[in-house]
Amino acid sequence: MLRIHQFFFLNVLGLFIAALFVASLISFITLKTMIIEEGENRLIQSIELLEPQIATTSDLDALAHLIARKAHLRVTVVSDSGNVIAESETDKNTMENHSNRIEIMQAMNEPYGVTTRYSKTLKTDFVYVAKKVSTQHGILYFRLSMSLKGVMEHFYALWIKLIIAFGALVAIALAIAYKISKKARHDIIQITRYLDEVSAKNYRAVLKPEYFREFLQISIMLKNLVKKLHNRDKQKRKHTAKLRLINKQQNDILSAISHEFKNPIAAIMGYAETLHDDLEIDPKIREKFLDKILSNTHRVTMMLDRLALSVKLENNDLSIKPTSFDISDVCTDSISILQAKYPTRTIHYNGLSKTIYADKTMIELIVTNLVDNALKYSEEDVTLTLTDNRISIMDKGIGIAPNELDKITSKFYRVQKNRWDNSMGLGLSIVSYILKLHDSELRIESILGVGSTFSFSLENLIQKKSTPKK
Repeated sequence: MLRIHQFFFLNVLGLFIAALFVASLISFITLKTMIIEEGENRLIQSIELLEPQIATTSDLDALAHLIARKAHLRVTVVSDSGNVIAESETDKNTMENHSNRIEIMQAMNEPYGVTTRYSKTLKTDFVYVAKKVSTQHGILYFRLSMSLKGVMEHFYALWIKLIIAFGALVAIALAIAYKISKKARHDIIQITRYLDEVSAKNYRAVLKPEYFREFLQISIMLKNLVKKLHNRDKQKRKHTAKLRLINKQQNDILSAISHEFKNPIAAIMGYAETLHDDLEIDPKIREKFLDKILSNTHRVTMMLDRLALSVKLENNDLSIKPTSFDISDVCTDSISILQAKYPTRTIHYNGLSKTIYADKTMIELIVTNLVDNALKYSEEDVTLTLTDNRISIMDKGIGIAPNELDKITSKFYRVQKNRWDNSMGLGLSIVSYILKLHDSELRIESILGVGSTFSFSLENLIQKKSTPKK
């Protein structure tokens, strides 16, 4: 298959060759017609001038040779019966009867008989003009003819010159066509390279056609198309990254559920199998085992509730119901619950009465989670402080490394994995979501090996008496 520049080059070449052939043919026909017409007129004029001599001469052969020598014309005299009685170019005795010649037959009925044909005698084309003349020898047909051989030689010479001229024009045209083809090839190569770059995901490739407006328009359209492809590719990558994140989160959920539910369920199964296998077990031990089963069942229920709450908060499926209440009561209630859970630990409370406008159940969950988290990650006392506009929970535990502070509120993230077995790393994630719903934010201050302080502001909950955002 031809390339565009080759196709263009060959078309230009073919066009010029066809133009040369047509021009030569037209010039040949036109020139030959003009020469024949001019020859016919010349012969008619010559006959008009020679007619008196023909009518009065007694030696027709001598007259024929004289005219041929002087006028450079072929002279033939034909009798009324068609016999050649005088001829300037050949032996008249060897010539055929001319009564059937076209020009002779025309001269019988018309002033002149005119024709152009090939002469078998002299092997060339002639223009013939004949006229019927009354002489002392009777009715004769005086015929003059002019050879076209010289005319054709002149024409062929002219044709050669035309061919040379057209050849020069073809060479110039081909040179111009080659330059145009080269420029077209340059722009096409630019577009091809640009498409190769785009196919290799290089959307910043440069495309600058230099010669043709059409290629410039194509380049503009290609750039617009590439821009759309680039945007779609970016959206596709974002969507793919989002799907990967969702898949990772789902895997994290399954992994967390599998890991965190394993211990309480294993404990429940162990105690239940022991009770089932030993029907004579001591009543006190039976009661202790049943308490363990109930305790672990309660832990599983709390873990499921926390997981469901986290998913609802993340999907904005949970609506809050704000009311006015004293947050000091919430703090003391949470401490009482956790004190029963950790009977050997001490929880200090420093606070004053403060009324806020928020979802009481959600605030209870926040306080309980933060205090519970402090108790799990420390061995010493935990202090809960309520000031005019802030709640703070301080522990003297393991602390948090600076590079983990930004991750601590992420879902399923824990500072020390397997440090404790009754949570899935959802506590601080839930706290962050709920505080965001209440136009507040969790602040974490920690020194590794010294302790941590978790706090959040009550400023918006005290001053704004309208429903927090949902």
